[in-house]
Order: sequence, then structure tokens, then C-alpha cells
Amino acid sequence: MPRRDVALLFAARSVRMFGYGLLSVVLVLYLASIGLAGGEIGLLLALTLVGDAAITLWLTTHADRIGRRRVLLAGAVLLLAAGLVFAATPVFAVLLVAATIGVISPSGNEVGPFLAVEQASLAQLVPAEHRTRLFARYQLTGSLATAAGALTAGAVVQLVTAAAEGADTASLAQAPDPATAYRAVIVAYALVGVVLAGLIALVSPAVEVPETQVRDETIRTRLGLHRSQRVVAGLAVLFALDAFGGGFVMQSFIAYWFHQRFGLDPVTLGWLLFGANILAAISALAAAPLAKRIGLVNTMVFTHLPSNVLLILVPLAPTLPLAAGLLLARFAISQMDVPTRQSYTMAIVEPDERSAAAGVTAIGRSIGVSASPLLAAPLIVGSAALAGLPFVISGVLKIVYDVALWHRFRAVRPPEES
Repeated sequence: MPRRDVALLFAARSVRMFGYGLLSVVLVLYLASIGLAGGEIGLLLALTLVGDAAITLWLTTHADRIGRRRVLLAGAVLLLAAGLVFAATPVFAVLLVAATIGVISPSGNEVGPFLAVEQASLAQLVPAEHRTRLFARYQLTGSLATAAGALTAGAVVQLVTAAAEGADTASLAQAPDPATAYRAVIVAYALVGVVLAGLIALVSPAVEVPETQVRDETIRTRLGLHRSQRVVAGLAVLFALDAFGGGFVMQSFIAYWFHQRFGLDPVTLGWLLFGANILAAISALAAAPLAKRIGLVNTMVFTHLPSNVLLILVPLAPTLPLAAGLLLARFAISQMDVPTRQSYTMAIVEPDERSAAAGVTAIGRSIGVSASPLLAAPLIVGSAALAGLPFVISGVLKIVYDVALWHRFRAVRPPEES
């Protein structure tokens, strides 16, 4: 049964990240095509992440008590609802409500309660010595799916546009509205929620916290945590800083910047982000053996630092090949900290704190990244002269995070490294 549950959780991750990859290519393009200004887009994306943080905080800090499968199913429903609303209306106020309550990923990265609960579930299913390797494969699966989603988004836009142009030529009508092609991708994103719910329904009770590991009700908790409150709070603050920096270069923003700076169309953007995510996926496989050699914290920091230098250099590149090359090189090493970060968090807390710990640290990241679009969107969408500045801001903030993480946690070792 554990192998079946692991396979189902990996399949759910693949389907979900495929949807996020779809959305990341077209979301900002779609919102701009239906008439939203840069400031409105920034506010919408920010509230998407704020709402996600609030809902995810409640769901993940209660998941170990009310049931991990129930929380995952609730997330799938919220993803479906948000996608349908975004596809159905251009009304800003309605989109704002859907963005705040539903699950929308503007970055191509995880949002909602899924990641935290799946991490806790996977850690429940495998021995500690296999945890980092499993999380590396989990990251690989997600990156490959995101890459496939990005590539598919470009193909869908091309097909819908070609079909509309053919119909318009036959009827001598005006050129097709780009929003129509982008909307087709949004609908596909919504359908991901249906498939996701079906997979979650097949997961067995083995992913839930065993009764023998459930905390004593007399132990005082805060946000689902007891022994690990301080260490999780420290991680959450640092992860928030990292995510705040990352929010300046969400995949949607990267796609828009390359579109504006070098004139890349959605198909080419899809291929670029496909390649970036493939490289990120491959790098995840190196995380486990490297962590075994130099430790989880060192792997997180020493692979992340050079990737941030490369990020700063992207907007300084004078040509498309050089800019794309720097971006791809950055992706090739930037995600090696993800499986190690996930494994480290699961290792240093109690079993009945895992969903809460993953949730609280994920909330830290959501809060951090939620503020970035308010600052980044007006720069990228509204000002050609300042459009590259978010890359620099992001790289600098992430370097500060790396140094602070190593200083604070290099001596806090997980059991397998003690």
C-alpha cells in the first residue's frame, strides 16, 4: 500500500504542476489582454498569494487532525473553482474574489495546501534514510510536469489562434482576440482540479498520522506545533525572505519580460520555460547524494548562491541567446535546495507536527511572495527602462537569505546527520 500511495501522490503532484506550468506562460498575458493595467495585475497576483496563505495556513495546521486526504481534496476543489471563474469573466472585482479564495499559481510554483500535506504524507510512508532521495524525485516529477505544462500552453495558444484565424479569414472578420487563445489554457487549468480530485480519492488512510504518534491532547500547541515552535518560526521567516525575492521573478513575469524585451511569442516562451524546468528537474537528482556528502543545510546554501548571481546577470545580457543562456544556467542549479529544504523541515520536527511545520513554512513563503507582485508588476509591465530591475532585486534578496540561513541553522542537524 505505501508504494501505491507514493505513486498516487506523485501522480497528483504531476497533474497539479502541469496545470501550474500551463498557467505560468499565459496568466499575465491573459490579464493584460482583457484590459487590466499593470497595477491591477500586481494587486490581483498579490491577493492571490495572500488568500492562498490564509486558507493554506488553516488547512495545513489542521490537516494532521482532520485528515490529510480531506485537506488535499479541498485544495483540488478550490483550484477548479478559481480556474473556472478566471476563464468566465473579465470583471476585476470578481477575479479579485476568485484569486483571494481559490488556488491560482502565477509563478509556476506550488500554491495551496498540497505541498505541505504531501510532504508530511510522503515522510510518513518512507524511512528517514530514503526521505531526501524521495523528495528529490518528488521535485523532479514536479519540474518535469511544469515544463510539460509550459510547452503545452504555447502549443494550445498556437492551435487556438490558428483555428480562429482560419475561421476569420473564411468569414472576412477581424483578427482573433488573443484573450480567446489564452482563455483556452485557463480552462485547461481548471480541468486539472477534476483530475486531481480523482487521484486524491484513491489515496489510502496510510498517509494519515498513526494513532500511536498523535500528540497528547494536554500538550499545548500553537498552529499545530509543540516542541518545534521556535525552530519552525525561524525557518518560516527565512523562507519568507527567499520567497519575497523569488516573487520578483515569477515565471509569469519572466515570460512577460522575454516577450517585451526580445519579442518572444507564447510558443517560444513555452520552449524556453520547458528547457528551464527540465534543467531544474535534472538538478534535483543531484541534491540527495550531495546532501549525503556535505549535509542538507550546506547543499541548500552552496547551490543557491551562484544561481542568484546568474539571476542578477540576466537583464544585463544584451542579446536573447545570452539572456536565455544565463536563465537556463540559473535554473540548472537554483532548485537543488528545494528537496533538501523539504527533507530538512520534515527531519527536525515530530511526526505529528509535519503537516503543520510544512504548512507554516509554506505560509512564510506565501506571505513573502505575496508582496512582490505589487512592486514587480508595475516595473515589468509598465516601464521598459526598469523592467530588468526585479531580476537584480530578487538576486540580492536571495543572497541575503542564503547567508542568514547558513549562519542560523548550520549547527541544527537532522537525526541522520548527527
